[in-house]
Amino acid sequence: MAMTKTIFSGFGGQGVLMMGYVLATAGMYEDKHVTYLPSYGAEVRGGTANCTITVSDEPIASPVASFLDLGVFMNTPSLVKFEAKVKAGGTIFLNKDLVDLKPKRTDIEIVAVPANAIAERLGLARSANMVMIGALAQKTGLVSLKTVIKSIKEIFATKGSKVHKMNTLALKEGEAFIKEQSGS
Repeated sequence: MAMTKTIFSGFGGQGVLMMGYVLATAGMYEDKHVTYLPSYGAEVRGGTANCTITVSDEPIASPVASFLDLGVFMNTPSLVKFEAKVKAGGTIFLNKDLVDLKPKRTDIEIVAVPANAIAERLGLARSANMVMIGALAQKTGLVSLKTVIKSIKEIFATKGSKVHKMNTLALKEGEAFIKEQSGS
């Protein structure tokens, strides 16, 4: 992995900025160079939010990414807005429960994850973002799931072990979904 640029985008309240922060933190734990560039729309639930994360083995010259390797879109407006920024050969992760369009492009890989349905099945409706991070870690190998779990334990340390356990369960379910899809 030389350098991987990822965008997370969705409605405010879906935890997209937290997804990016978790990925950046996990990258740091793995001694990689990282940048985290959040962008807020209307800072209320339902407004848009996105963040761009770069994870690299080499120093990063700029946190600004013109073209992205990975896109994680938690809703339809995010797909519409950012699909074109994912470079040819890149991968788009869609929250298929809230994205009702299919990407128009054929030069990218599409990974459709029923993140809301998985989270709701676990009784953790607010953890769809963690399901998606688990899927991303498993599919890309960008960071290990073990490191992601370590980072959420640190990030949510003040929230107690119950929150850590819920997030870990959601991460593992996202990982399991990808393993199931690939038959491994």
